[in-house]
Amino acid sequence: MGKIEAALQQAHDLREPRLRNLERIWWGSLLIVFVIGMISLVKGYFLEGMASTNLTDTVPWGAWVALYIYFIGMSAGSFLLSTLVYGFGMHQYERIGRSALLSAIVSMVTAISFIFLDIGRPDHVFNAILYWNITSTMAWEIHFYILYLLVLIAELYLSMRGDLVRLAKEKGRLWKLYDFLTFGNYDVSEEALRRNRKWLQILGIIGIPLAIFGVHGGTGSIFAVAKARPFLHTGLFPVIFILSALVSGTALSIAIYVIKNKVFKRVSDLSMVRALGAMLTLFLSVELALEWYEFLIGWYGLKAEELETIRTMTSSIWWWTFWIFQMGLAMVIPLVILFIKKTRNSVNWILAAAIMTIIGVVGVRFNMVVPPLVVPVLNGLPWGDYYPTLSEWVTSFGLIAMCLILYTLGEKFLPIEQSELEIGGIEHERAAK
Repeated sequence: MGKIEAALQQAHDLREPRLRNLERIWWGSLLIVFVIGMISLVKGYFLEGMASTNLTDTVPWGAWVALYIYFIGMSAGSFLLSTLVYGFGMHQYERIGRSALLSAIVSMVTAISFIFLDIGRPDHVFNAILYWNITSTMAWEIHFYILYLLVLIAELYLSMRGDLVRLAKEKGRLWKLYDFLTFGNYDVSEEALRRNRKWLQILGIIGIPLAIFGVHGGTGSIFAVAKARPFLHTGLFPVIFILSALVSGTALSIAIYVIKNKVFKRVSDLSMVRALGAMLTLFLSVELALEWYEFLIGWYGLKAEELETIRTMTSSIWWWTFWIFQMGLAMVIPLVILFIKKTRNSVNWILAAAIMTIIGVVGVRFNMVVPPLVVPVLNGLPWGDYYPTLSEWVTSFGLIAMCLILYTLGEKFLPIEQSELEIGGIEHERAAK
């Protein structure tokens, strides 16, 4: 036994310098991108206003709106995946439950940051709360966002409470933080933990319709009610938003779990990764089918504006966002990887499919925003012309770096990794039932 412990300690000592170097590179890279992004934000956005963008009266939505719905989808999808654990008791996914909730919170904060940039006066959001117009889709959406964030924070806290108490009692480096977060409740009896899991189940079930109909389906509704844009004005649009969220959230959870294990030289749970890969395959297949029907209806409708939008999306100067990002990286290539027997059983190939999906969905979001606005709503009106400025790109990358910084801080200072003791207790309770 002594030799085994000595070997483990030696391996740990060898790994520590490598992890410290990786952490320095990670933090250094993120901080540089974040600082440059904030400088661009102050110099371009705050000093020049919307003149620093290529947005116009013809094309009032651009990169920031596309990235807003991108991160909203990431958040809703991650949360819905976490409900498999906390809402429906599928504890085989327990190891990704907390990280899914944390990524849902961070993605939501990032999405709100992007839409605050776009609207220019984020303080006006309070008007929708104080003077609630119940016929306004946006006003409903703001209320849903607030309630959704509260549910996410409550769920994450309840899922961590047992580990927070344990860390507070261990008197480690951050024990005062953990002691504060216990709010004086040190009860970690089996009854208390069971009560926590009951509340987690209740919040998870409450959050499902909130995420589907209120958050991401609601965001899709904001686009779908734009009657002047035939390509957007369809009842199918909110449903596609929801499927796209499930795709994004599943891919993100796979990527986070596998990459963390690779960084810390841990073995990934192959059965869980395969199950998540199968889930991603299902969501991608359904989304591809829905997009086929979306385009089919557009072609058969023979509306000039809708046909022009499809043509603009697939064969104009923006063709690459559709064929390379939306169809290639976000759908076809991952589906091929996940359908082939050899690759769908490989953690590395499943990770590759997940990363391609995460990147490709950016193109999906841009195609939801830009082409429908570029096409004029009436013959004779000027065509729109939009491409993000350097200021828009740099500011956007700064906010994405902020997203990664927030997530990394959460992983570093909170017990996001599920303790084996907690997992063992859950499995014991399941066995007793």
